[in-house]
Amino acid sequence: MRAFARALAPQLAAGDAVLLTGPVGAGKTALARALIGALLARAGAPAEEVPSPSYTLVQTYRAGETEIWHADLYRLGDAGELTELGLEDAYADAIAVIEWADRLGPLAPPDALWVDLAPVPGRDTARAVRLAGPRRWHWAADALTAPGPA
Repeated sequence: MRAFARALAPQLAAGDAVLLTGPVGAGKTALARALIGALLARAGAPAEEVPSPSYTLVQTYRAGETEIWHADLYRLGDAGELTELGLEDAYADAIAVIEWADRLGPLAPPDALWVDLAPVPGRDTARAVRLAGPRRWHWAADALTAPGPA
């Protein structure tokens, strides 16, 4: 996941959304942490601890001129809370990384990259990854298969 995040980060810009789905333990938070870390490093920003925003719902970071919104919708009470979070602002002006994105329903941005993660039975650290989104994300499959460090 770290190699995928490092390959994905240089391709992202303000207005992009990466929507993460999958069961508990699939690696959504691990991928979000790696991606945010890679975005911060790319911008020359200091490394930061990236906690899961399970209880705060949204955590923001500054990567140079770009803001990063990290949202975790697992504990979302109802769809009305989505409006209160202000995610529409993130869709327009920031990079949005959203865990449990399936809870967005019709509020999901139509041009987002969807990343569905699932543990591979019998292989503790292996994950099956399915990517979906508009054609503009075609390069993401190459990023997924980019070699990691030796």
